[in-house]
Amino acid sequence: MTAIRPTPDPDLGHLELAGVLPVVSTPFDELERVDSRVLCREIEWLLDCGVHGLAIAMVSEVLRLGDRERIGLTDSVLAAVDGRVPVVVSVGAESTVMATSFAEHAVTSGAAALMAIPPVAIALPDRAVLDYYRAILNSVSVPVVVQDASGYLGRPLGLDLYVSLLEEFGSRRVLFKPEAQPLGPRLTALLDASGGQARVFEGTGGIGLVDAHRRGVVGTMPGPEVPWALVALWAALTAGDREVVDAINGPLSALVAVQSTLDSFVAVEKHLLVAQGVFASVRRRRPYADDVDPTTLAEADRLTALLRHACPRAPIPVGAP
Repeated sequence: MTAIRPTPDPDLGHLELAGVLPVVSTPFDELERVDSRVLCREIEWLLDCGVHGLAIAMVSEVLRLGDRERIGLTDSVLAAVDGRVPVVVSVGAESTVMATSFAEHAVTSGAAALMAIPPVAIALPDRAVLDYYRAILNSVSVPVVVQDASGYLGRPLGLDLYVSLLEEFGSRRVLFKPEAQPLGPRLTALLDASGGQARVFEGTGGIGLVDAHRRGVVGTMPGPEVPWALVALWAALTAGDREVVDAINGPLSALVAVQSTLDSFVAVEKHLLVAQGVFASVRRRRPYADDVDPTTLAEADRLTALLRHACPRAPIPVGAP
């Protein structure tokens, strides 16, 4: 598989944000330092799988990185991609000053767009969250993806907040990644409330992609473990090939379902990246709340094999890094 080069956005001059944009997983060495060599290997593999862009976000373990490490990860990813596909960089932080600083750095380094969760340490009123996103949007000229991240916040962002940002900044500047359940009805409610103008990414690892595509999403931001399956699923959805959609969606949904928390998402992703020869280690930043038992990992392997059967063009696992 080869990467599909995105087309320029005529309104902003940036590469179009649409399709499959996996969130990169951060490899660590034995001292829990970011392993830049393996990171570059991962990026080349993802691009070879035909993804339409990349993202740095929560499953990149950004909240477990120091500020310098987080900036360094952004720079490393952008340098390795070298403009071949758009890169979305997560800039959410616990203060507006930190978030806008991350945002300005990412754009200077070449990010095509940004993504931000609200501060998670305290429950903020909607007006404070709205001001936070306004500050990020006003600090840069690129699009910003508003990430719901209700799993961290304990409550979903209100649809009124989305619509207010959309009305103020427009659909080319503000995109959305809602994650609160029930995802499908909330997605439809958002599209209805915005008069169909909202540009939305599916954000549940692909488990809700078939339903979300039917409702009008522009893309998905899954994990990096089976990008070839998501690319094939997106192509089948676009082509209306229901037989291929059903063949991929079953094992893909089951695979995502075994990943019930952020830590288990990261653990399974790294296990599968090692199994495919992309990563050398499943090492995660400590501490983490959840580990994954051998039975779960064996099921992940079984479901990945089923996905390979459903995706004849899936890449052959590469050699150990």
